[in-house]
Amino acid sequence: MKNYNRLFSGSRRAYFILLFMLASCGVSKSVRHIPEISQYKLETPNVKKINDSTFSFNRNYLTKNKQQLWELYIKGNPLQLGYNNGALTQNLMQHQEEIFFSKVEGFVPSKFKQKLLRGFLKWYNRKMYLNVREDYQAELYGLSQYSSDKYNFIAPKYLRSLYLHGAHDIGHALQDLAMVGCSSLAVWNENTEDGDLLIGRNFDFYVGEDFAKNKLIEFVEPENGIPYISVSWPGMTGVVSGMNKEGITVTINAGKSKIPLTAKTPISFVTREILQYAKNIDEAIAIAKKRKVFVSESILVGSAHDKNAVIIEVSPKNFGVYKVQNTSQLICTNHFQSDAYREDKRNQKHIAESHSEYRYEKLQELLQENKKLNPEKMAAILRDRSGLKHEKIGYGNEKALNQLLAHHAVIFSPEKKLVWVSSNPYQLGEFVCYDLNEIFSDKNTAESLKARTGLNIARDPFADSEDFEKYEQYKLMSTEVNNAADIEDIVLTEDFIPYYESLNPDFWLVYYQSGKYYFNKKEYSKAKTAFETALTKEITTVPDRKNVEKYLKKTLKKLK
Repeated sequence: MKNYNRLFSGSRRAYFILLFMLASCGVSKSVRHIPEISQYKLETPNVKKINDSTFSFNRNYLTKNKQQLWELYIKGNPLQLGYNNGALTQNLMQHQEEIFFSKVEGFVPSKFKQKLLRGFLKWYNRKMYLNVREDYQAELYGLSQYSSDKYNFIAPKYLRSLYLHGAHDIGHALQDLAMVGCSSLAVWNENTEDGDLLIGRNFDFYVGEDFAKNKLIEFVEPENGIPYISVSWPGMTGVVSGMNKEGITVTINAGKSKIPLTAKTPISFVTREILQYAKNIDEAIAIAKKRKVFVSESILVGSAHDKNAVIIEVSPKNFGVYKVQNTSQLICTNHFQSDAYREDKRNQKHIAESHSEYRYEKLQELLQENKKLNPEKMAAILRDRSGLKHEKIGYGNEKALNQLLAHHAVIFSPEKKLVWVSSNPYQLGEFVCYDLNEIFSDKNTAESLKARTGLNIARDPFADSEDFEKYEQYKLMSTEVNNAADIEDIVLTEDFIPYYESLNPDFWLVYYQSGKYYFNKKEYSKAKTAFETALTKEITTVPDRKNVEKYLKKTLKKLK
């Protein structure tokens, strides 16, 4: 498993290793905290099944649209929100749990390592609940009552749910990685077709096809605060992409993080709080500033009220706000830009060695080429698969804006209160438009939630192309190549590797993986050719290039 497919390597693999280790090691047993819920009135949901894809309870309901996106509408006090969410999404949420825990054996096969980590994570998570709002804990408690009993041996349902909300942060913090390459941008005034603020984001995050299949769009009307939309997955009450009825938007991009001594507030709860309680940028900044986080993260906040956007940059020991001057565009990838981080050596190294700066420059290039953006043009930018100067850099390259692994892409028009959400595959499927003014009105919610299909953005033709089919086949074959490289008894047929390379010929990783296979099978001449070819391609990061060079050096020694 040490050379597992890059689709699950680096930050993505670390995220899941920590997620599954967290679960499999029973870290949730570290405390027995139960939130206070007695102050909330509760009506236990009696869910009515309308058909296989539509369920309702009072004015709350869950349905699947024709683009295969699940749409959830819930309202009530914190505890009621959790119960309504859990009752309606129970099957979906338990399916997500199954996906998570089914990977334990694959990612963490060593029982000894699980045992070593168990004690550490018990200690590491001991104070997390002290840093999560009590109303969010009550909501999580309600949601968790519909979790699967199958995993109660790991931890009580509530604590399992709480810590899984921090799994992203834990993996980020403990591994100190440049996390997955999310990209986001905001444009307004002269840079948009109508002058209104327009925001786009790719949430580049891959757990596998099963995990991404059930995307969940939540429309939440809390008893206190502002109604909002959030795009994520079943079982998630935090926010990674969302907008509220006042026109505040939030998206998160991971940065380079120091390793803290204890878990604190998961970043998705910080962004949830901004959506629920902020009406403008100053209020969003104030909320972010008072929360103690344990990872480094950029939060791009857009505001209809301010007709502007900023990036709030948070980390365990620093805080900054980046505002653009004399321009009406804002770009965010995975490095910090505010004065507060100007001398941060970790951030400087990240800019020099990662793919963040490359994607930043690519966004600048595309904004120069595409004037007066509208939602369709924004979708085209988010779907762009090329490198700088439109160079072919291979499908799946993390230097591309569209890395062909996104969980979702979202486009926000805060002043119009419109949101476009991508459908499968990745951000290539049809973008479905939602009108928050309609959804959070006094009209029948079922009718209001129907997508405004006249404003939808068409499916990318690439999703139905031969090249896309080849890319999907390349992903499957990558697993075979890496397994064959790791296991001595597995030998591929003579034509396997040439065909594999032909499926994604511009991607450096194809040749690196081929080279490792040949090297481990002692076919050093073929390994040399593969590594040399990899070095002619656009390699993702400085450490990646060094790995290829290291293998080539070892190969040349074998050939002497």
